[in-house]
Amino acid sequence: MTDAIPQGFSSVTPHLVIKDCENALEFYKKAFSALEIYRSKMPDGRIMHAMIQIGNSFVMMADEFPDMGAVGPNTLGGTSTALHIYTEDADKLFKQAIDAGAIQIMPLADMFWGDRYGQIQDPYGHRWAIATHTRDVSPEEMEKTAKEIFSKSDFC
Repeated sequence: MTDAIPQGFSSVTPHLVIKDCENALEFYKKAFSALEIYRSKMPDGRIMHAMIQIGNSFVMMADEFPDMGAVGPNTLGGTSTALHIYTEDADKLFKQAIDAGAIQIMPLADMFWGDRYGQIQDPYGHRWAIATHTRDVSPEEMEKTAKEIFSKSDFC
């Protein structure tokens, strides 16, 4: 019997549209030590579908197909999402991504919600949050600390 959810997948899997997917695959290997699972090309050379694994998670991707309404964040001029990576060593992975060509959006810091956390943007316009969970924080403590922090700043 065939599994409704294929082996190794979780309920939600990101599927990125990328201008220059071929080079993006190489970037993700360098930046996040991604393992390429496969890639399938169209006759014109564009990547129709590819998949990598970062840690225990799959990420699917494809080249842009503007005639089908599929364009990436660089074509759109920005993104509304970030992909979140939990890792054993956020500092190491953050540096690895920067060294591979990502740009820092938010520096790594110890956050009030219990993570060491920062954000980068890859050369293809996708944002990535990189974190290591360092301590457990109750929802009540998190809310109290957030109110204190944001009442003293012009953040919002």
